[in-house]
Amino acid sequence: MSNLGKKRLEATSIIVTCALGNATVSVAPTPGVELPKQFLLTASDVLMYSRIWKTYFEEDLSSKSILEILTELGLVCAVGAGTGYVVSKASTAILKEIVNWTGPLGWGVTATVAGSVSGIFGAAWALYCDNTYQQKHPLISIES
Repeated sequence: MSNLGKKRLEATSIIVTCALGNATVSVAPTPGVELPKQFLLTASDVLMYSRIWKTYFEEDLSSKSILEILTELGLVCAVGAGTGYVVSKASTAILKEIVNWTGPLGWGVTATVAGSVSGIFGAAWALYCDNTYQQKHPLISIES
């Protein structure tokens, strides 16, 4: 397996682990405490993003200026993705508050939504990192 293939496999593993973890945390009913739980899930997502970045570029995301990342990604895309992320987290919190009344079936739906949202955003971030990596290392991507 190529180096790029290993990076992709590791990124996929990170995404699946985080999505399953977020789904597991979301399944427990906590009436009235859903918004704070979303902060925990957001922290988990940020950790996922930084681990994917480190997998591809072997550097901590915190050591890279946020301004550089926004410039690479494009400020409009970053603002759009950030807004989408905040809206999805707020929607999940509201959905979870409503679903808490429906019992175990509703809890499963919420867990599925939470895991899917994390997985989708993680996959989008991994695609961005993969594309950036291939642009910075064109010979490696040709060998793959």
